[in-house]
Amino acid sequence: MSRRDGSESFYFFDFDDNIMHLETPIFLKNRTDGAEKAVSTTDFATIRGDLGRPGPWQDFEDYEKSYRRYYDIPAAEVAKGRKQYFVEDVEKALQDPAGKWQAPAWPLLVYACEKQRPVALVTARGHGRETIRAGVSVLVERGFLPREPIYLEVFAVNNPGMVDELLSGIPDAAERDRLRAMEDRTAALKRVAIRAIVDKAVETYGAEPPHRFGMSDDDPANVDLIIKAMCDCKQKFLDKRFFVINTHGGEHVKLEVFPVDFPVTRQADEGEPIG
Repeated sequence: MSRRDGSESFYFFDFDDNIMHLETPIFLKNRTDGAEKAVSTTDFATIRGDLGRPGPWQDFEDYEKSYRRYYDIPAAEVAKGRKQYFVEDVEKALQDPAGKWQAPAWPLLVYACEKQRPVALVTARGHGRETIRAGVSVLVERGFLPREPIYLEVFAVNNPGMVDELLSGIPDAAERDRLRAMEDRTAALKRVAIRAIVDKAVETYGAEPPHRFGMSDDDPANVDLIIKAMCDCKQKFLDKRFFVINTHGGEHVKLEVFPVDFPVTRQADEGEPIG
């Protein structure tokens, strides 16, 4: 629902540990004996920089099977009655009567759905769009969300098809090749995805209104890339407002992004969580 000036507030979300705490493990491998150790996404966000360095995580690394539960199972298995891992994990989390599955940005998603704000999900998972939407639909069916989100876009940036989609939107061939060759390109692709979603929002909702964009994420490394992506977007759309919300460790820190030489004079809008 846009305002009288035609402007809209767009809500972008990472999913894991930002909207919901899911018990989808990441499997780390011990280089010395090949044994696996399952860790939560919260723990992984903290220890990722310690892998391979002196200390308790020196012998551990992520490898080709680390994220196997973050991808879709084959369609043939779904046809036989199996549910996708993501849907299973959402359903399992909701069994907790204390609601500990609710991550820091959960109230923002509820607000966005209630007020019919356009929503974008940008996740490091590798599921298909329909799988992500199916998991969110469980929240609606169980009465935790007032209605389905108004989806602007869903990007699971480790889904092979979406990788190709995002890279195809980059006009510079050298940059496409550089990103394709990166061993860990999750952060870089999230940055590309955010820029693509902002472009889509402006194209869909109009270039003239002073739209507002906010994204929340729990991973400090991702917060840094979001700031960079929002800086890219602010340089392109100086009349729009861009916010970054850091929810790491249960925090809720909101920053507004400005170019270095941009005068900070506007007052925050009342009653709108992202500004």
